[in-house]
Amino acid sequence: MTSSVPWQERLSTGTEAIQDEVVRRYQETREGVAYVPAMIWGTLQTEAYATVILGQVVEFLGVPNDVPAGVAKRMQRQQVLYDGEHSYDVVLGEQALYTDIGGPEVMCEQIDRILRDIDLPSLTLGIVPASARVNMHPVHAFNMYGDEVHVELVSSGVTVTEPDELALYRKAFARMREAALHGDAAKELLRKALSFWTGAPSRDQGIR
Repeated sequence: MTSSVPWQERLSTGTEAIQDEVVRRYQETREGVAYVPAMIWGTLQTEAYATVILGQVVEFLGVPNDVPAGVAKRMQRQQVLYDGEHSYDVVLGEQALYTDIGGPEVMCEQIDRILRDIDLPSLTLGIVPASARVNMHPVHAFNMYGDEVHVELVSSGVTVTEPDELALYRKAFARMREAALHGDAAKELLRKALSFWTGAPSRDQGIR
């Protein structure tokens, strides 16, 4: 079964309620999987990075602006990385390290945070290099929680529970994971991106 709910309906009261829903989902799911090709996985986002992301969501969809409350819930969700009861297998695209969310200062802080947490026992983090050969056509981001997959489209959030479809998502994740670099090789990609952002001009210098 696949169900879809428009974002403007789900966010009709702002971002806090849906973030609260995500917190519960993470707390209830001991093992999670995520593929995120072009931005940082929400459970690793810094407060500054999450503030920019949720601000963009509010502006784009025209929903009530409760960004500080939504960000606070997103930060609460991250406790699952440290409670010793959960584990997450996550694959990012290298592009996620270069998509400009908030400018160099925000990006440097964000990449520093990932370097700090990459060795957490709860986290297996892989990064697919931009030039990697992947045995899979390019696909959208998705999160798997037990027997559900959640996909965020431009206009709606989609939940997939049909077993045959779930099997395809598992197959897709396995292929992305196979192409990803882990451990020291992933850290090297992170340090390369950090060096890029450290030397990047800030927006107040007139360069985006």
